[in-house]
Amino acid sequence: MQLQSRSLLCCVVLAICGLYSDAYRILFMGPFPAPSHWMWLEHFQRDLLKRGHHVTSLNNHPTKTPHENLTEIILNPIFDIPKHFPKENLFTMRYASDFQNLQMYWKIGELTTEHALQDPQVKRLIESQDEHYDLVILEQYFHEAFLMFGHKFKCPVVTIGTMGYADNMDHAMGILTPWSFIPHLLLSHTDKMSFSQRAYNSYLSLYDVVIRRWYYMPRMQQIAEKYFGSAIKGALPNVLDLERNISLMLINSHRSVDLPRPSMPGLINVGGAHIQPAQKLPEDIQRFMDNATHGVVYFSLGSYMKSTDMPPEKTAQFLQAFGRLKQQVLWKYENASIGQLPANVMIRKWMPQNDILAHPNLKLFITHGGIFGTQEGIYWGVPMLCIPLFGDQHRNTIKSVREGYARSMNFAQLNVEDLVSNIEALIYEPAYKRSALEISKRFRDNPIHPLEEASYWIEYIIRHRGARYLKSQGAHMPLYQYLLLDVIGCALLALWLAVWLPWRMLRKLYNWWALTAATAQKQETKKHL
Repeated sequence: MQLQSRSLLCCVVLAICGLYSDAYRILFMGPFPAPSHWMWLEHFQRDLLKRGHHVTSLNNHPTKTPHENLTEIILNPIFDIPKHFPKENLFTMRYASDFQNLQMYWKIGELTTEHALQDPQVKRLIESQDEHYDLVILEQYFHEAFLMFGHKFKCPVVTIGTMGYADNMDHAMGILTPWSFIPHLLLSHTDKMSFSQRAYNSYLSLYDVVIRRWYYMPRMQQIAEKYFGSAIKGALPNVLDLERNISLMLINSHRSVDLPRPSMPGLINVGGAHIQPAQKLPEDIQRFMDNATHGVVYFSLGSYMKSTDMPPEKTAQFLQAFGRLKQQVLWKYENASIGQLPANVMIRKWMPQNDILAHPNLKLFITHGGIFGTQEGIYWGVPMLCIPLFGDQHRNTIKSVREGYARSMNFAQLNVEDLVSNIEALIYEPAYKRSALEISKRFRDNPIHPLEEASYWIEYIIRHRGARYLKSQGAHMPLYQYLLLDVIGCALLALWLAVWLPWRMLRKLYNWWALTAATAQKQETKKHL
């Protein structure tokens, strides 16, 4: 009861702050073209508009809810990801290596950054002389050249980390990531790593640091100079320095599902910010789920990978497996027809996923393991069958399986029998539902909704002109000073001198004494002769 009262008080205080806060001008940028990224980011944008701020939004997806305070810069044409990274390669698991995934992220970051900066509307924004913004918000997803907008408009920068924590975020805030118990962004290890896991984690993390520092970031610098050089007077700052000057990072992470790690006041967890109370379902879906005597299975591969992109033989396997279930099946399938559809299966090009997961009749969520869908499944306490394809989906899947509310399958190797047995195990074995409800309880237990907290800190940064005190000076220190190597070196030198000098003096004194004694003995011997 006391916790609920405190939570209510926080909400009231923040609501009052929102009502009486000044209206700020915010440049909100999400240049990455994947729909799921923008669907998540748009929640932050909508909340800022609701609070009365004026938002200029640079992204790939026009809003479906226009607002008088919203100005959109829509990138056109949208970057064609499948042209450079064919979807059939993802279905055949060709990007399963951690090192290949890193290289894929860097490459797609370069390509999408340059594509966005080439847009005529973006060029006009870069060349503008009369625009003013109080804050730049940027998705932190391999687009570091965009940090130059903060320098151009002389305003603080807030980033939103879509995938969760990464080592470079720690470094920008003044933390040296401890590889002994913090696994790399792409790894699913716990904080209790074996020797081999710690060795591999260190190798992958060091590879990331070195290649990012000496290849990827210089490439981002080149792109920034190419597009901003003529529009900004004087020498451009290094994007590495701009990264260290980020005022606040909103991270898609949650204490209930992610590992505890060293932090700074400027690192704010906002995992689950996109999850809202369930809305009424479309009438046909509502009736379909309400009338499902044995419950409902929901299947979606997300917004980027589409079920229609699957090889035909895999589509046939899913249809055959679904036809053998007692449950009704909702399948997000992006065509109006799929051939011979079993009587218990409904397909739709689009499905209100959050509202479906919230329905009490839902028994199972079949997912690709994307971070947003995984968080929604966790929030609503739904067991999951994860079929990861690329990127962080493998990490998310392994973590879900380890927590006991999910099972996983390899897309390339799945067959009808295994699909049916995994689905039935997740539905009929109560341990999975118990685990799902337990982690849901932890995930929901927040003093304030993550979206409310994010908006509060965004406004805080503007009010306090960047709030530089939210990060450590360690962000600007060279590594040898951060690790006290100069102090340790001086201490070792002093210790060496403290031992060596007396020893040297004693040795010289001993040699002098020995020489004097020998000389005296020789003289004494001569006297006797």
